Amino acid sequence: MNMRLFYRSLSLLLGFFSVQMSVRGIEVNIAGWGTAIQSTMYYDWFPKYALDGINSSCTHTATQTLPWWRLDLQKSYSVNRVSITNRLDCCSERINGAEIRIGNVPSDVFSNPVCAVVSTIPAGETFSYSCNGMQGRYLFVDINGASRILTLCDVGVYVIFPDNLATGKKVIQSSTFSSWIPEKAINFNPGLSDPSIGCSSTNGQTDPWWRLDLGHIYQVSTVVVTNRLDCCPERMNGAEIHIGNSLENNGNNNPICAVISSIPAGVSANFACNNMEGRYVSLLIRGDTKFLTLCEVEVYGQGPCLKQSSVKLKLNSSISLSEVRLLTQLESALTQRGFSDVALRWTQQPKQEAMRKKSVQAQCAQTKR
Repeated sequence: MNMRLFYRSLSLLLGFFSVQMSVRGIEVNIAGWGTAIQSTMYYDWFPKYALDGINSSCTHTATQTLPWWRLDLQKSYSVNRVSITNRLDCCSERINGAEIRIGNVPSDVFSNPVCAVVSTIPAGETFSYSCNGMQGRYLFVDINGASRILTLCDVGVYVIFPDNLATGKKVIQSSTFSSWIPEKAINFNPGLSDPSIGCSSTNGQTDPWWRLDLGHIYQVSTVVVTNRLDCCPERMNGAEIHIGNSLENNGNNNPICAVISSIPAGVSANFACNNMEGRYVSLLIRGDTKFLTLCEVEVYGQGPCLKQSSVKLKLNSSISLSEVRLLTQLESALTQRGFSDVALRWTQQPKQEAMRKKSVQAQCAQTKR
């Protein structure tokens, strides 16, 4: 029996099917990725309390002219909307007239464009304000006027990210430094303010690697890698991005999409992979005593890709070619080609004589990025 025939048997057993994926994105609150300061502080009502998700802990400035609160997102984002939660216990009117600004000027409140003006927010309520993709690294909330107090009990900053094939998938790495597990590289938190929360990292070792299992074969158009901000950006230099279907050498023998020359601290770099097909995306740094630290890995493309083919086989009477044995061999062969969790069954009992039909080209669901 020619084992290559097994690779071309999927449609005979399961029939052809397609997957349709809509063009959409996921909205993420990135406020917690940044660091906050305010113009003055009343007792211990710290600016970070607007980011802890606890509505009973609030920020509070002293009484002053033009109080403000500023969030540094560490890099520029396209902001879809901003939410503000007002205090519940008293003084809900103090928020009236507050301005929400988004921009790239950290030292001058009024140099940043206005997203919205808060007319009023009832006590304890959360209101959202559309910013329609305004670009900026800094978010300001300020109140213009004398003898004013600014109190914020929660602030959300929402950004729409396109469909990322890496989201929710299985990841593994060659070793793990402390609590910097491989899943932190795909947790929608680049860890720019605290890399221990948002970044994965191996120990110092020879040829460290990190691997993503997409679950199916995709045509990968782009891989985005975010480097750490706090230190050591040069550790990323020379990292290889591999894409393919083999787990030989932990997936690091798959074809190379790109070699990373360097990524500045805190920067997200895009690497074009020109629709390379593969189930596994891995990053590898060759050399001794190397660390591989990833603060976010995003994968964009189209798929899953399914090969439609038909084949009819003439079975010998050997036990090795029994119907059950044949399906087991087919499942094993398909797994090697990147198809997992496949249950095969006969739709029609095999006949004594058969001919092989020509395989057709791979097809992918359209989710281009």
